[in-house]
Amino acid sequence: MDRAEKREFVTQLNQVFDNTGAVVVAHYAGLTVSQMNDFRSKMRDAGGSIKVAKNRLAKIALQGTDSEGMSDLFVGQTLIAYSDDPVTAPKVAVEFAKGNDRLVILGGSMGATNLDANGVKALASLPSLDELRAKLVGMISTPATRIAQVVNAPAGQLARVFGAYSQKDEAA
Repeated sequence: MDRAEKREFVTQLNQVFDNTGAVVVAHYAGLTVSQMNDFRSKMRDAGGSIKVAKNRLAKIALQGTDSEGMSDLFVGQTLIAYSDDPVTAPKVAVEFAKGNDRLVILGGSMGATNLDANGVKALASLPSLDELRAKLVGMISTPATRIAQVVNAPAGQLARVFGAYSQKDEAA
């Protein structure tokens, strides 16, 4: 990498640390290329991204951001996984790490909050933003459905009574 590429890399990482919902830092030593590609595709499908971080450049990019406290995590072969949704990157990383012991989650950050490995796992156990929206819509629509059923019930009963009288009159 020449200096211009390094400057651009630091700028991109700085924007990642400033603008994303959550960042997960992990060791990836021992992962094969196919495993890494699988991890990248799973993260991409979920709406996140992965970058292999050069430690010295990542520490420079962390300066002046809210996530500056996690600079001590950048030792050895590290990668960062990040997403706009604070739950997506930790969830995908923890799921991948369960099936592959070569990916070791070191920690991360969510805004100004620095997380250790257990904090990332706790964050991964939370429902995603889409799941929360679905639950909220379900909670809102259930009472509306019940109200509609209660309002329509008397009309249905009246229709059945009128139908019974009409059948009675036809029979007589």
